[in-house]
Amino acid sequence: MENYKYPRIGIGIMIQNDKGEVLMGLRHGSHGEGEWSFPGGKLHNGETLFEAAKRKVKEECNLRVHDLKIVSLSDEMRYLKTDGKQFFVIGLLAMNWEGEVKLVEPEKWIKWKWFQLDDLPEKLLEATDLMICNYKKEKIY
Repeated sequence: MENYKYPRIGIGIMIQNDKGEVLMGLRHGSHGEGEWSFPGGKLHNGETLFEAAKRKVKEECNLRVHDLKIVSLSDEMRYLKTDGKQFFVIGLLAMNWEGEVKLVEPEKWIKWKWFQLDDLPEKLLEATDLMICNYKKEKIY
């Protein structure tokens, strides 16, 4: 179990299509195994929040996102006891995007799928679940 001395900063990026569906991936091989989440990950030293979001979305599902805005801040605590990880997660909404969804990292993701916000899969990564709750309530934290 990898214990972090301090909480890490994570990001999640909500991407909606013209039907109002959100893109989620089924996680594989790491943190949140078997759970659905938005594209995202850790912020790297030396990059801005928006640079990190653009990098992660391109790396994970081949899309280019634009016009990002912060919609959620959350404390992800569920995994602290099981895998020693605590994240402070910044949730972003991509107002515009382009490209075709592809499974770029099969070692980290099983598949990508579009879901209606009122018909989501049962097992969500904690940060994704918190972000959706905040987004629906129009509450940042």
